[in-house]
Amino acid sequence: MLTKRIIPCLDVRRGKVTKGVRFQNNVELGDPVEMAAAYSAGGCDELVFYDITASAEHRPIDIEMVAAVARAIHIPFTVGGGITGLADMARVLTAGAEKISLNSLAVQNPTIITEGAKAFGAQCIVLGMDPVKMPDNPRFPSGYEITIRGFRERTGLDALAWARRAEELGAGEIVVNSVDADGTQQGFELTLTRLIATQVHIPVVASGGAGTPDHLAAVFTTGCADAAIIAGMIHTGAYTIRQIKEALLAKHIPVRKKW
Repeated sequence: MLTKRIIPCLDVRRGKVTKGVRFQNNVELGDPVEMAAAYSAGGCDELVFYDITASAEHRPIDIEMVAAVARAIHIPFTVGGGITGLADMARVLTAGAEKISLNSLAVQNPTIITEGAKAFGAQCIVLGMDPVKMPDNPRFPSGYEITIRGFRERTGLDALAWARRAEELGAGEIVVNSVDADGTQQGFELTLTRLIATQVHIPVVASGGAGTPDHLAAVFTTGCADAAIIAGMIHTGAYTIRQIKEALLAKHIPVRKKW
């Protein structure tokens, strides 16, 4: 088994890290720069920064905040929200990010995946997807429909079909964020994660539902994920990144020791 990555997620709104359940009832938790620095020092492998209202509000990402976070950490850094084209991607990468997350824009303009991969390399282009369960609906063979704009809009796209197409278009990684599990801390959506991870040939990152180290162990084994995004379980102080990694190592799941 390849080394698994642990990736804290900072959902940022109005300059503060926020967290909700299934994209609703968000509460403010702290300063993004301070939290990013603490997680970097605490042993995480990468970091994700989402400006969660930029796309819905039709405004650019807070590039000054991106640059401040990048200066505070020493690990790979993915940024998403408010990206409208190659120029925005270039600004984010110049500000210090290593990867760009495309979600709503990729659905609306799939060729942006190819354009971004050609301009900056496939390793920089991450497809973010927010699937919701659609059981027993013949329109969605995988059982999941892609949503965009923070679960505000349905797209009619089947989750697995969209993942395969994104890979063909040049995406270097896929983040599968279950709308149904988001913020619940009741465990990842293992069926969905495994379905996509076993059908594409690029890394798949599980997101949504992490609450205990056992949840991460399950998504790495049963779910076949290459990495896992965590938020509430560390934002609340319930666990440290070191505690999570030590628990995974005890289960013989390889992670990087960074302490």
